[in-house]
Amino acid sequence: MASSIHNIGFVSLGCPKNLVDSEQMLATLMDAGYDIVPDHDDADAIIINTCGFLEASKEESVEVINEAIAMKEHGKVKRVVAAGCLVQRHRAKMLDWCPGIDAMIGVFDRDHIVDAMEEAPEKEQRPNWIAANALLAARARGIDEPVGYFEDDSNRIQLTPRHWAYLRISEGCNQNCSFCTIPSIRGKMRSKPVEHIVQEAKQLLASGVFELNLIGQDTTSFGYDIDYPEGLVGLLTELNEAVKEAGGGWIRLMYAYPTYFTDEMIEAMARLPHVVPYIDIPLQHATDGMLDAMRRNVKADAQSTLLKKLREMIPGVAIRTTFITGFPGETEEDHQALNSYIQEHQFEAMGVFQYSKEKGTVAGTLEDDDTLRVPDEVKHAREEELMLTQQAIAFDKAAQAAANNEEHQILIDAFIGETAEGELMLYKGRTKQQAPDIDACTIVMSEVELSPGAVIPCRITDSDGYDMIARPIEELEQVISLPLR
Repeated sequence: MASSIHNIGFVSLGCPKNLVDSEQMLATLMDAGYDIVPDHDDADAIIINTCGFLEASKEESVEVINEAIAMKEHGKVKRVVAAGCLVQRHRAKMLDWCPGIDAMIGVFDRDHIVDAMEEAPEKEQRPNWIAANALLAARARGIDEPVGYFEDDSNRIQLTPRHWAYLRISEGCNQNCSFCTIPSIRGKMRSKPVEHIVQEAKQLLASGVFELNLIGQDTTSFGYDIDYPEGLVGLLTELNEAVKEAGGGWIRLMYAYPTYFTDEMIEAMARLPHVVPYIDIPLQHATDGMLDAMRRNVKADAQSTLLKKLREMIPGVAIRTTFITGFPGETEEDHQALNSYIQEHQFEAMGVFQYSKEKGTVAGTLEDDDTLRVPDEVKHAREEELMLTQQAIAFDKAAQAAANNEEHQILIDAFIGETAEGELMLYKGRTKQQAPDIDACTIVMSEVELSPGAVIPCRITDSDGYDMIARPIEELEQVISLPLR
């Protein structure tokens, strides 16, 4: 361990995939003898694992790095290290934007994080480890013919609550959507070997994890690149068995691409008891013209057919999606068609992003054409209209659940306070149909103390906007059974 660096502050920005990288780097640092400190005033070095997906992400990452550099200039820290997607995407510009960076780590080189803590040799004051792609990174580690995702995620310091975790099943993407920077940053699709995923799942379950959230840029295509013909169905089946052996739990599928979503996948989700009735499936738009321009390789009718199959074949399924508004060439007719599409399919959860021009993408120059560019004020108005449509749907679904006295298994996430009278304790929880961090939640009102990670049978009694309000069924039945006077 470098003599001048002992305490490390760490900032993780961006998506869950980046969070898993951060968890792995933290474990590597702690194994090397460094201490991780929450207060950066106590840090000798600060590491920022950056996001570079969108222009807004770049600006946030640069701001955070420069805040750390300012601390170094005031003598509070000795070293600032930038890692992750922004470094991978803009390696040539990083020192222009953040001239005080001491070392840089790309997305394929996180195992060099300890090296970045060492004092730089005189001849190389700003070392960096940024392999251009996964193949070169593998060869640098003596792996001449890598198969799929060769890195190891099993040694991690979990940054999520103990009872739920992200489980990466793949990295990179082969879809090449015209708006997306991911293939240029993370490379081509690389599936993690099934045995590695299952072993990782077993480790997480043994440590107290109840909910496994499966992540990757394109989870539907899992296994195609490593000659695993069972694909996603085989993986879900193996994971279901691992959860069963561990005594129970939830498996949630995130980031499913619609193009290769087969009937067999839907049947597996419906059949496997530990796979929750939930699917995160970014659709991006609802007209053929826009889907073609985005290079989504799917037609609007095919998406609608898939959504209907999911509803029909998986009882009680919740569907989450995202859309892009203001993509170059989007007409008012396209926008209204998307709004109608949202009303038709009644998504449980939905996000809308205004199109962001990203250099290096196929669509990156389209906004230079005034006939195609959608003005910023129009993008904003369209986003607002779409989200108001979704808000009405979500509010109605939450209210209807209360009106129907729906009963759910609620996973308790955290204690949040007490009622004004102090009679009931309030907990943030989630049904199987609610993903952590991104979806609405269920507020559980309980007479007794509940533990995060506990699963409590509850009845929905009310709603508050997007959120549902519930009471433990056991407590409600006790109230009902009191003798009349």
